[in-house]
Amino acid sequence: MLTITNLGYRIEGRPLFEGANLALPKGRRAALVGRNGSGKSTLLALIAGELHPDVGDLELRSDARVGLVAQTAPSGDKSVHATVLAADRERTALLAEAEAVERDGGTPQRIAEIHERLAAIDAHSAPARAAAILHGLGFNAEAQARALDEFSGGWRMRVALAAALFSEPDLLLLDEPTNHLDLEASLWLVQYLARWRHTLLIVSHDRGLINRVANQTVHLHERRLVSYRGGFDAFERARREQLEVESAARKKIDAQRRHMQAYIDRFRYKATKARQAQSRIKALEKLGEPPPPVADQIVTFQFPEPETLPPPLIALDRAAAGYEPNRAVISSLNLRIDMDDRIALLGANGNGKTTLLRLLAGHLAPLSGEMIKARKLKVGYFAQDQADALDPNRTALEHVADELPKADETRRRAHLGRFGLSGHMADQASASLSGGERVRLVLALVCCDSPHILLLDEPTNHLDLDAREALVEAINAYTGAIVLVTHDRQLIELCADRLWLVNGGTCRQFDGDIDAYQTQLLASKSSKAEGKRTSDGKSASKSDKRRAAAAHRAETAELRKRVRTAETRVHELAKELGALTEKLNDPSLYDGPPDKIADLTRQKSRAESALAEAEAVWLEAEAALEDATTGSTD
Repeated sequence: MLTITNLGYRIEGRPLFEGANLALPKGRRAALVGRNGSGKSTLLALIAGELHPDVGDLELRSDARVGLVAQTAPSGDKSVHATVLAADRERTALLAEAEAVERDGGTPQRIAEIHERLAAIDAHSAPARAAAILHGLGFNAEAQARALDEFSGGWRMRVALAAALFSEPDLLLLDEPTNHLDLEASLWLVQYLARWRHTLLIVSHDRGLINRVANQTVHLHERRLVSYRGGFDAFERARREQLEVESAARKKIDAQRRHMQAYIDRFRYKATKARQAQSRIKALEKLGEPPPPVADQIVTFQFPEPETLPPPLIALDRAAAGYEPNRAVISSLNLRIDMDDRIALLGANGNGKTTLLRLLAGHLAPLSGEMIKARKLKVGYFAQDQADALDPNRTALEHVADELPKADETRRRAHLGRFGLSGHMADQASASLSGGERVRLVLALVCCDSPHILLLDEPTNHLDLDAREALVEAINAYTGAIVLVTHDRQLIELCADRLWLVNGGTCRQFDGDIDAYQTQLLASKSSKAEGKRTSDGKSASKSDKRRAAAAHRAETAELRKRVRTAETRVHELAKELGALTEKLNDPSLYDGPPDKIADLTRQKSRAESALAEAEAVWLEAEAALEDATTGSTD
């Protein structure tokens, strides 16, 4: 589907890619990972044809349709549903032509051709498919009928995502698709993408999404693209093993160099050993310098320790909150927060999660009921749009000075250092900071007075994987209370020990874990399947259904055999590759002849190529079986 060969590209003289290579077979679902600023979004733009490489080739199948969600939100007075339907350009054009031909008295042959093609692309089911995708992304029937311009930018970006999914391109490119979604829509999207039958390349910092969706992980590192089989956990294991092998090889070369250098130093000026010493000098030159280990930048977060306060920090008694005197968004709130609480708020956008956070932060007063706070309570509130409100011309140090006016510069810099903004970054204007660095600056500002409770509304937006892991560690080390709103399922699993569900105009404890919530959520989103109807409108009999199932099993027997054979081949090659990797990881190997190392390396390269081909065959077989199975139940 996609082949990248020797790609080179620079931005303002800075190289983003040098000699980068990548192969994505048809049906592969790949995740592109790498540090912020490494060029992931640029690569998607290059593949989509929005940018052009300086050197190298990007080859796509000649008839391939590429889908890329636009960076700007769509707008207009068309309804949400109509906007998504229009994304299928062929269907839209055919319907317009059919209307014109039938109105103007076109030839029966052309009318027949148009309707035959509409049937071939399953045009009749398009409205239902568009509605199902929009429903999964949080648009109910009433919202789907409203005009685009009635929605905020974030909701219109959901429409853009829905349009890309609905159009079903041969190659779908997604850049952080969950950034504008709540947890509920994110859970649905992960399930939808895990069943995606076409080729997918997705940029994401969501480890859970990558693990559940991707069967290939592409690491953008040192301006090259390195592919690994499986999701993020598999990539991380393979990457760790690779670094261990490289470290062992580096130690081996260093030992050889020391040994040869010692011989040269001892005997190069002795006539009887001069020839051997010269031979060692030449060998040492051929050996070359070992590549230095790449030092990864370490991202840190450290929330300051608050002083201990007696419980509860906050207690709500029959409280209600909203923005109009007589109109509460949420009510009947009977909740309590203590110092050691780790609470995640569940519930779709619009149900009142942000309203509840604003109430807890003191930005809203209760419309009714009572909110009791501990004396001397300090609350830190991280809002989604807070990073956008930073003064672009002021430095991080100047922003902190506003919050810590009595502190000296040393203390201010030390505070920024807790959030990885040390050195020159403290003196940069916020406009020149990356999205992740601005998030860290806002977290630093929120924590200036050592709050007892942190209210975090989507704190992982714009953070890369390393920064997210650092945030998890900081939250778990923090001794104050946490109330968290996030679409990052893993953040909830690793940090939250209580779940509150904001739904139905109130908030209450959710009895169950995130898996139970996902099961409940997806069950409520899925439409009730209608059984097949006989010609007289009654349900088919059980015997008819059994006969149909038996016929379907017979028809798909060969496809199921192909899937089993392909799966067996993949497992065999994976086992072979694992054995070769284990041999290459054995330090004693590097004490033996170099020819053996080279031979094993070649074998491993051949096994990796064979495994990639076998996985492509397996994916195609599974897709064919899924098509046949889906078609039998439509």
